[in-house]
Amino acid sequence: MNRRTFIKSVGASAFAATFVATAADRVEQQEPQKMKKALQLGMLPGELSDPEKFRLARKCGFEGIEAYPMDDLEAAKRLGDAAREAGVPIHSICYGGWKYPLSDPNPENVEKGLRELENALRTAKATGADTVLLVPAVVTETVGYREAWERSHAEIAKVLPQAEELGIVIAVENVWNKFLLSPLEFARYVDEFQSPWLQAYFDVGNVILFGFSQDWIRTLGKRIRKIHLKDFRRQGYEWVNLREGDVNWQEVRRALVEIGYEGYLTPELSAGDETYLTDLSQRIDAILAGG
Repeated sequence: MNRRTFIKSVGASAFAATFVATAADRVEQQEPQKMKKALQLGMLPGELSDPEKFRLARKCGFEGIEAYPMDDLEAAKRLGDAAREAGVPIHSICYGGWKYPLSDPNPENVEKGLRELENALRTAKATGADTVLLVPAVVTETVGYREAWERSHAEIAKVLPQAEELGIVIAVENVWNKFLLSPLEFARYVDEFQSPWLQAYFDVGNVILFGFSQDWIRTLGKRIRKIHLKDFRRQGYEWVNLREGDVNWQEVRRALVEIGYEGYLTPELSAGDETYLTDLSQRIDAILAGG
């Protein structure tokens, strides 16, 4: 290599290094405030009225609420109105689906599960939420993995027209149900529906025993509709407060920025008073600031 070639090579390498560094800086400097902090309704003090709960959530720095299915849709509408008035709109309905899983071999249980899911969709519409969380299936001693996949897929497909009509996304979550045990499977499960009304609800803490949250986030990418925040400590096998376990929050935040996530971050933790909730809000602020 002659001198001129060497200089060009060094110059090109320096440019490339600068470009990469600048790109990395851009990722780091993207506005984390696009991600909004929320609380589950059950995390607020039970002795307070609903309007008082919502005002407290706002006072502690939260911007949204995740509520639960309600049979009385008029009451659900009032709940949504009160939340919006306090500045913490209801963004999601946490239905679940453990009691009557759509993978159940008993058709009567599946039918009950479908009716409860449909009610959760109507609750979401009434409160102003845009998403319903669903545990899609449960693998058991008597329900195999393939059966859970095929049954739940077929049953969820029946409800998607109603979800579309109401404008509500069904977001399936990764939980400890022995199902969707890798990010590749999770992505495939969502993709097979070929519908914008079926997306992913990713729980950061639920994968720590057998994976890394940032890997799941990057693999699921734009499929992620909502995020649950939890932290888990492998040594001692225990759930802990945010930033006290083995979740790599710096990498989680980086991954969320990379995929352009701009939705709610909702911790799924125990209830507490104003001091506890303010501290929790500050912990999420620290995560958004870099981990």
